[in-house]
Amino acid sequence: MATKRPSLLPFVLLAVLAASSAAAAQLEIGFYRKTCPQVEQIVRTEMVKIIAAAPSLAGPLLRLHFHDCFVNGCDASVLLDSTKHNVAEKDAKPNKSLRGFGSVERVKAKLEAACPGVVSCADVLTLMSRDAVVLAKGPNWPVALGRRDGRVSSAKEASADLPPANGDVPLLAKIFASKGLNLKDLAVLSGAHTLGTAHCPSFADRLYNNATGQDGAYGLVDPSLDSEYADKLRLKCKTLDDRNKLSEMDPGSFKTFDTSYYGHVAKRRGLFRSDAALLTDATTRDYVQRVATGKFDADFFKDFSESMIKMGNVGVLTGAQGEIRKKCHVLN
Repeated sequence: MATKRPSLLPFVLLAVLAASSAAAAQLEIGFYRKTCPQVEQIVRTEMVKIIAAAPSLAGPLLRLHFHDCFVNGCDASVLLDSTKHNVAEKDAKPNKSLRGFGSVERVKAKLEAACPGVVSCADVLTLMSRDAVVLAKGPNWPVALGRRDGRVSSAKEASADLPPANGDVPLLAKIFASKGLNLKDLAVLSGAHTLGTAHCPSFADRLYNNATGQDGAYGLVDPSLDSEYADKLRLKCKTLDDRNKLSEMDPGSFKTFDTSYYGHVAKRRGLFRSDAALLTDATTRDYVQRVATGKFDADFFKDFSESMIKMGNVGVLTGAQGEIRKKCHVLN
C-alpha cells in the first residue's frame, strides 16, 4: 500500500506568510526620525484642515487605504493613474466611487516640500487613514513606517481581489485569509462602515429584482434586510442603477467613528449584503451582537486598532523594493 505523501500546501502558505511578515518586520515606529522627523505632525496638521473643511472625507480616505492594501498589498498602487498602455486600479469598477485622491496629493506635496523624495505615498495613505479615524472620534494607534511605493497597478487585479459588497462570509473569509486576516478581522474591519456613504448600485439589488423571489420579480426585497429600512432606502434609490443619491452606511452617525454600525447590523439594517452576511456565521455574528450592546466600545476600538495594524502590514514593499514617488498619481 502506497504511503500518502503530505500536502505541501500548508508549507507553501507558511512560506508566503513568513515572507510577508519579513517585509512587515522591516517597518518601524520612527522610521523617518532622521530623514523626516516631522512627518506625522505634517500629516496630522493637513488632515485636521481637510476633515474640518469636509468631515465626510474621513470614510473615503479610510476606504482608499483598504482598497490599496487588498490589491498587491499596501503599496499606494490604488493612487496611480491609468496610462495609454495600462488600466490602473482606480479605474476598476469597484473603485469607480473612490474619493480623496486630491487630499493625498495635498499631504504628499507638503511632505515633498519639507523632505523631498523621502516619505512614500504608501506611508502617507496609511497615516492619513489612521488620522481620519482619530479625527472622526475613533481610536488612535501607532503606525510603523517604511513602506515603499509599488510600480504596478492593474484594474483587472483590483476587480478580482477586492472584497465585494455583496459577498457572503465564506467568500469574504477566503479573501481575508489570503491577506493573513481572519474572521475576527472581518467582523472588526467591517466596522469601518460606521463612516461614509454609498451609491445605490452597491446595494440596490437588495431592494429590487431579488433573485430568490418568484421569477426574480421586480420589487421583491432581500429577506435579510429589515422591511421598514428597505422602504426608506427605496425612497432614495428609485432604480437599481440610480447613481444620483447617496445613503449613509451608518445612518445618523456616518461622520463619527463609533459602534452604532453594529447596532444597525444586529437589527438587519446593514446597508450591504456583506454587512447582513455577518449574521450568518457564528464567529462574526457573536462579535456583531456583543458590540451592538453598546457595552464594549473600548474593546472594539482596541480590536479595530489591532486589525488596522495587521492590514497595514499586508504585502508591503520595503528596503530597495519599489520606489518613493514624487507625486502619488504617477510613477517617477
